[in-house]
Amino acid sequence: MEETKRYLQSFLFQHKIDIPKSKESLFEDFISDETNNAAVKIIKEKQQLIMDNWMLKNRIDDIMQHASFLPNGTVNKAYELKMDFMKLDWDTINFYEFEISEETGLYFDSNEKKLFGFPKISGDLKIKLRFKVEGEPQETQLNEKVFTVIINPDPKSLWKNIESDKNALFSKEDHIAVSDVFLDKNIVVASKRGRSHANVGSFREDDFAFKNFKSNGWSILAVSDGAGSASLSRKGSKLACETVIEYFETNLDTEIWNEFDTLAVKHYAKTDSESTQKINDFVCNNLSKAAHYAHQKIEEFATEQGEELKSFHATLIFALVKKYDFGYAILSFGVGDCPIGLVSKDLMEVSLMNHIDAGEFGGGTRFITMPEIFQNEKFSSRFGFKLVDDFAYLMLMTDGIYDPKFEVEANLEKTEKWIEFLSDLQGNNEEKAKVDFEKDNTAIAAQLSNWMDFWSPGNHDDRTLAIIYQI
Repeated sequence: MEETKRYLQSFLFQHKIDIPKSKESLFEDFISDETNNAAVKIIKEKQQLIMDNWMLKNRIDDIMQHASFLPNGTVNKAYELKMDFMKLDWDTINFYEFEISEETGLYFDSNEKKLFGFPKISGDLKIKLRFKVEGEPQETQLNEKVFTVIINPDPKSLWKNIESDKNALFSKEDHIAVSDVFLDKNIVVASKRGRSHANVGSFREDDFAFKNFKSNGWSILAVSDGAGSASLSRKGSKLACETVIEYFETNLDTEIWNEFDTLAVKHYAKTDSESTQKINDFVCNNLSKAAHYAHQKIEEFATEQGEELKSFHATLIFALVKKYDFGYAILSFGVGDCPIGLVSKDLMEVSLMNHIDAGEFGGGTRFITMPEIFQNEKFSSRFGFKLVDDFAYLMLMTDGIYDPKFEVEANLEKTEKWIEFLSDLQGNNEEKAKVDFEKDNTAIAAQLSNWMDFWSPGNHDDRTLAIIYQI
């Protein structure tokens, strides 16, 4: 009764009707009337219904108007997003479902409340949320809210792959991958044209060559990176590798190399206190002849072609390896920014077999075609020597591999970075590309070539990687 009285007083007041003292008795009779009480009750129920309807509509509108931004994705790259309605302040939603076109490559897991998948198409993808909130009748049509997910194109798809001109002067394969034996171990090499070259249809500038010399027990592996600024560097790199092997084909059977065998035995047996210096002198004197021979042959070829020597600028690294009863001798030479890494049998130690010109030699790449490298006071530091019982891997690579995988020269001295690199080769990478270093794996060359397609922003140079590995 008291509630009805307050309501009617307020109602009459809103209509500018006051109840004087003389009418108080009349008003008491008025509010006691059952008809009026029933009318007030109905009015209040209708008002509450209106209020409830407004609150319901308001909650729905809040969800509809909420500026919800879903993270961007990339075509062919894993996408995952946890949908947290509590965090969005949408806790009144008591039923929902997502409508997603299958062509998007995205799906919603209602148990995990997770949007996931590998986007298949780029652009502004529309995802529809259909929902109900607490208080909506069961028969009510579902509300619909549209989300936009921006899917960026796969960066790889933006690069063209234009075949190089096979009829052009000094043409070469855009990519090549081979596997073979190397001494009593295996070797796999892949050399692939970089995206920057493929995008304009230019040539692969990297090159490599290797050979086993059965008559004397030596094997050699050479890798070269042609300078991007040199118009005929593709030929320069090829000549650099081929002429080094040509030199050793002629000279490894000479008497002087028998001297090295004697030095190696004494060095291993520690019977000559000066053996280390004698070996270092031998390596420097004889490998420098091979390097100089390569330089001369490229220079002669340039003259024959009527071209400047600098048009054939190319780096050169090579490793000469021989197996003895007591272990392996590894001799190395390097000019340029391509590293040679020797990984111990137990994977606990890595030796960088050459200095990288990008640091030791003043911040600029040097080339085998530069005459001044042979007169430089630091020329002797270009040579390396190791005598080891055994090794797991001997790797030669161009900067197309070194730059994205090691980033800076200092990392080449860190064993953990090489272990990380090996883990990458064995499948621990975003693309899950794996190189299987098993003895009977006949697909290893194709696997290495596939691995070399890895994506690294800003690193689109030619890639060459040669690996001698334990059988």
